[in-house]
Amino acid sequence: MDPSPVSRRSARIRAVTPYRLLDQYYSHSEYTRRRDDPTIIDFAFGNPHEMPGSAYIAALREVLTPRDKDWFAYKQYLPRAQEAAAAGLRRLLDVPFEPEDVLLTTGGFSAISVAMKSVADPGDEVIYSLPPWFMYEGLAIEAGLVPVKVRIDPETFDLDVDAIAAAITPRTRIVIVNTPNNPTGRIYPPATLKRLASVLDEASGRNGRRIYLISDEPYNRIVFDGTRFHSPVEFYPYTLLAYSYGKTHLAPGQRIGYIALPPSMPGRETMWQAIKDMTFTVGWAFPNAVMQYALPRLEQFSIDIGHLQRKRDLLVAALRDMGYRVQPPEGTFYLWVPSPIPDDLAFTAQLAKQDIFVLPGDMFEVPGFFRISLTANDDMIERSLAGFAAAIERSAVASPAG
Repeated sequence: MDPSPVSRRSARIRAVTPYRLLDQYYSHSEYTRRRDDPTIIDFAFGNPHEMPGSAYIAALREVLTPRDKDWFAYKQYLPRAQEAAAAGLRRLLDVPFEPEDVLLTTGGFSAISVAMKSVADPGDEVIYSLPPWFMYEGLAIEAGLVPVKVRIDPETFDLDVDAIAAAITPRTRIVIVNTPNNPTGRIYPPATLKRLASVLDEASGRNGRRIYLISDEPYNRIVFDGTRFHSPVEFYPYTLLAYSYGKTHLAPGQRIGYIALPPSMPGRETMWQAIKDMTFTVGWAFPNAVMQYALPRLEQFSIDIGHLQRKRDLLVAALRDMGYRVQPPEGTFYLWVPSPIPDDLAFTAQLAKQDIFVLPGDMFEVPGFFRISLTANDDMIERSLAGFAAAIERSAVASPAG
């Protein structure tokens, strides 16, 4: 008799390295004990450290008062919300999205899960690049899929298209691309996305089975230096675009997002119905009514990107002056920093002694780095500089050259 009270799938998810380390960090660590301490410098997660903006509060307050008896009844896709989301995509991308191309979900998390289950069957393979978002492997296992991991280019942080091509087998059904990338901040350029589209098209023909691309884009409006964002959906019609408003407004606890299907997708009507059916059956993953009512207003603004860029520039310049080898991210609100010593866990522990909390690269399956979240407030950033300097000086003394 099997004595375990839980399923083997649950045990496998629990054993996934990013999820296990994330859960330990968030629930059973020094950070857990001190995260509400106002004296710490919290660079760990993409959470707000300032009060929500007045525009966001007003957008929600406006729709809280019921206007009819069905105001809080079951809602699937509200046409006004779909219209607003499609208009936002048309402003961002060179793709003529229409309202019916946007299928609303409870955030990007649900969008990725629903997309996986809509196109792939248990036993199919899903390819994604390291460093990844924490939950790709767990979501794949929950869907009965087989995760296949490849590395990015360690110098440019670009996708390694050749590595993706080499990883494709007859069982490959999904490739996930995260752009702008969390944690590197890289925005993949058109040349890379075109090469990837060509690889996926050729492999689909060779295998006699279409490979779908899931483009995870919750940061596609958080870009710096006037950079023009390009989505894989512009180059590969078999792309499901997953988006979340939680990043755009730095309100991750208010859950609304969507899956967008390009109008050029072959078999789009069948895919649309599959996604709707899956959104229904995985646990009513449609967004709450209030968030759908607010969406037209939410499309009109975002967090202060200029302020975010100034925080990026200040930290990048200061860390470089101290001796850290850090590249400025093109998007997202993270810095992906090489650790001054090979053991990133030891170095992040050293930072914690300076009251600075960051996430180690081990949590992203790429040891030797750490991630800083720029959602920390200005005071935290200013107070962090002395601690970052002390930590790298101490690491140089502990590991002298030669």
